[in-house]
Amino acid sequence: MTIFNHQRLTRNRLRLDVERLRRGFYSDAYFENIVRVLHGAQQSGYTFAGHSPRQLPLDPSGAPIGDIEVEMQVFNRREPSALVAGVDVALAMLRDVTGYYASSDQFVETWRELQVEAVQDGVFTPYAGNPDDVRPVMRIRGRYCDFALLETTILGVLTRASRIATNVYDVLKVSRGKTIFFMPARFDVPEAQPLDGYAYWLAVQRYNHDFQQQMNPIVSTHAQADWWGGVGTGTVPHALIACFLADTTEAMLAFAQYTPANSLRVVLADFNNDCVGTARSTLAAYWPRYLKALQAHDVQEQQRWTLFGVRLDTSANMRDSALPPDGEKGVNPMLVRIVRDAIDCAWESWDVPPAWRDAAAAYCRSVRIVVSGGFSAQKIEQFESEAVPVDYYGVGSTLLRNDRATNTDYTMDVVRVKIHDTWVDIAKLGRAPNDSPDLTPIDLSQI
Repeated sequence: MTIFNHQRLTRNRLRLDVERLRRGFYSDAYFENIVRVLHGAQQSGYTFAGHSPRQLPLDPSGAPIGDIEVEMQVFNRREPSALVAGVDVALAMLRDVTGYYASSDQFVETWRELQVEAVQDGVFTPYAGNPDDVRPVMRIRGRYCDFALLETTILGVLTRASRIATNVYDVLKVSRGKTIFFMPARFDVPEAQPLDGYAYWLAVQRYNHDFQQQMNPIVSTHAQADWWGGVGTGTVPHALIACFLADTTEAMLAFAQYTPANSLRVVLADFNNDCVGTARSTLAAYWPRYLKALQAHDVQEQQRWTLFGVRLDTSANMRDSALPPDGEKGVNPMLVRIVRDAIDCAWESWDVPPAWRDAAAAYCRSVRIVVSGGFSAQKIEQFESEAVPVDYYGVGSTLLRNDRATNTDYTMDVVRVKIHDTWVDIAKLGRAPNDSPDLTPIDLSQI
């Protein structure tokens, strides 16, 4: 459930690999050892016979360790804060995987015996570097052997989703309200796309909420939009231009002719390292067809022949032909400004009837500029600080970045155990039970 739409991701939507989760296929192997030890203690009737070094409020002798109940605390360690994502997935795992095998093929569900509290996706959790003072995103109480296998997978999904959501949010903050096109699908395995796209969508919702914006999420694959009900969108890749023998304008004419009129027409202008020439050539080819539709009052054909944007994706090792010999390589502020000016005045070289000159000028000015290729929060911030006339940023691999600055590790600790019906603080030294005002009780039957 997010704080924005109050709707949960359902188990049917998530389509978890429940059988292999239950078997520990995705879990660190030492959690299998935990389950094996606790089940062995349970079956043998073992009760605690050791000597705890902690000062306990009661005598633990005779406690049935195999059935030990624990309080697990899940918290994030990204400074100064992380945008939480992935909670619904973690809850679905608890709902479907908590339990034990009574025989090799008979799984007994025990999720009803859990007490679970969690925050909603979309909240921020602060962290100041002290793991003894944290803001939990989830608290689980129950028999540990029934859900011990889930630590790896719960932490994994929360870590990845929250890292991407926070990375996206940081990019959105420096974009000054300009749309960020989510393009990292090719940089990771396909199975990650639904979670990644959901984390991106969540960051957009949080940004809109915090800055009173109406930015729309745009993703490149349908899988990235699966969990929030959108669709993937895109224009043309370099490969299509190659299929048209490097004639970008001809490729864009075919694109307009054979795709639905409501598909955005964005020319990928860097194939021949001549962004200005390619943009102007495509505009010149589209304009007569647009003018004919305009004169005929044919709205659908006007849409078909409207060039929505020009995308600049010049490689970092290339200098566009419009730039001086000592000009910067790749997509850079000077190139964007040159292309913007060339687009705006392109109509002046056309044979436009006087009555339609204003329409032609408006047609050119309405073309957006999309940039992509190596854009990060730092590069976007630079472009925005210099007022570079960009309308959309396409951002890919940097949104998946996991380094010292973006690391978003989650930790899951036992902080209390139940001894003879009494909850007792027992945490690893340096950790302690904590609370959060954002934690609310979860009814797993609703997951």
